[in-house]
Amino acid sequence: MAKSQQTFNKSEKEKKRLKKREDKRKKMEARKAAAKENGKKGIEFAYVDHNGHLTDTPPDPSKKIQIDAESIEISIPKSVPGEEEEFDPIRKGSVSFFDSSKGFGFIIDAENSEKYFCHVSGLIDEIAENDKVTFELEKGMKGMNAVKVTLIKED
Repeated sequence: MAKSQQTFNKSEKEKKRLKKREDKRKKMEARKAAAKENGKKGIEFAYVDHNGHLTDTPPDPSKKIQIDAESIEISIPKSVPGEEEEFDPIRKGSVSFFDSSKGFGFIIDAENSEKYFCHVSGLIDEIAENDKVTFELEKGMKGMNAVKVTLIKED
């Protein structure tokens, strides 16, 4: 006599599928019964009041505010000249460490004493330790990197 091809796992999946179908049918019947009892209301609305809150009652028209469409700005606000300080992207500092054989080093900023990584690809002039340099900052993989590094010529 041959063994059944239906395994335990297959029969369990089939039971779950049939139970899911039955639950879905019961929910549908319950919704239909509730609709018959309460009657069909149609689509319910949600209103936004004058404070921006959702309500189920229509807003009071006397509290409505008229806004000119041209006054709405969907961008960065225009800056007034003289209002903000001019930001100089070029910084000054000194080379704390530079290994020319490996092609990297570190520069200490003169203003805030922060240490920035510097790679040989970001150099304009050749630098060595304790040189005074100017540089710009650029976001790198692990933080800010010094780029466009130039040597300050001392007289």
